[in-house]
Amino acid sequence: MNKKLAAALSGGAVLILTLSGCSDDSSKKVDDWAKTFCSTAQPQFKKITDANAAIQAQTRDDSKPADVQKTDSAAFQQISDAYKALGAAVDKAGAPPVKDGAATQQEAVKELNASSVSYANLKKKVDALNAGDQAAFAKGLEDIATELGKISSTGDASLKKLEAGDIGKAMQKQPGCQKQTPSAPASGAGAPADDSASPSASASPSASASPSGSASPSGSASPSASESPKS
Repeated sequence: MNKKLAAALSGGAVLILTLSGCSDDSSKKVDDWAKTFCSTAQPQFKKITDANAAIQAQTRDDSKPADVQKTDSAAFQQISDAYKALGAAVDKAGAPPVKDGAATQQEAVKELNASSVSYANLKKKVDALNAGDQAAFAKGLEDIATELGKISSTGDASLKKLEAGDIGKAMQKQPGCQKQTPSAPASGAGAPADDSASPSASASPSASASPSGSASPSGSASPSASESPKS
């Protein structure tokens, strides 16, 4: 019943995460900016990756609604906190030393903070679901997945801009802005203690679904439009 939600997360707005390759075209000032930001941002990228992996771990057909609710709620809170911290990291790093750097920084901070609020609201909606009514709970998750898809598909222009050009090239060199591997188990995201529900090594981020087209913290679950929970 959690597959549509997990799949919607695969399109979530996440800055960088899977940049690869390297470039020597960036100036020292740009490199210094990227180093400052990425070193601060790395723990937040890891939190998002772990939270998404925890949700992926609850996509089994035998997952109990109460466990799904607990995991999703904790994961959304963790993602919300991470986005807020990412906004603070961009703010602390200052305006990137490129054309329109100040405007790019301000818009990125605004979007990251907005994402934080959106995920906090999703947590509230998950908490409000009735886990005792499996059919209603599954319908509620579908509605949340739909809303998550909308959040994921909007508000990414400034993040694309931040990742573009010399700044993006400089970030490629920084380990903190490269792909993160989810912890196993993703205890930080509130996953249940049941070992069988722990994310496996295959729940690593994909590399194609951020707003910039560069990253996703989610795995590869494919939703079924007609999926319904088992009794």
